[in-house]
Amino acid sequence: MNLPENYIPILIQAAVGIGFVLLSLAGTHLLGPKQKKGDHIKNQSFECGVEVEGNARTPFSVKYFLTAVLFVLFDIEIVFFYPYAVNFREFGMEGFLAVLAFVSVFFLAFMYVWKRGALDWDR
Repeated sequence: MNLPENYIPILIQAAVGIGFVLLSLAGTHLLGPKQKKGDHIKNQSFECGVEVEGNARTPFSVKYFLTAVLFVLFDIEIVFFYPYAVNFREFGMEGFLAVLAFVSVFFLAFMYVWKRGALDWDR
């Protein structure tokens, strides 16, 4: 196999990266704590002296996650308004139309979410 000289640094970096990962995995396995006879009690959940009640894996309503995703989506929109608000005079009519198109896309998305009932918690 005849590799050009340009690939040698890339191969060295890949070997160092893979070697670091393998060395880290081997080191944690060899130097890490070992499981002892009474450790199953130590590994149980504990919070402020209160006994564990129920399962920690209780399912959440999908509405909770949907609301969180919608909040993030519409919250990020505000970040894009700041540069426009600071420089709105410099952007002129062209900037205003661009922001109007941007807002209209989010407004249509909001109307779609509202009509689909994603914001209605009673369903």
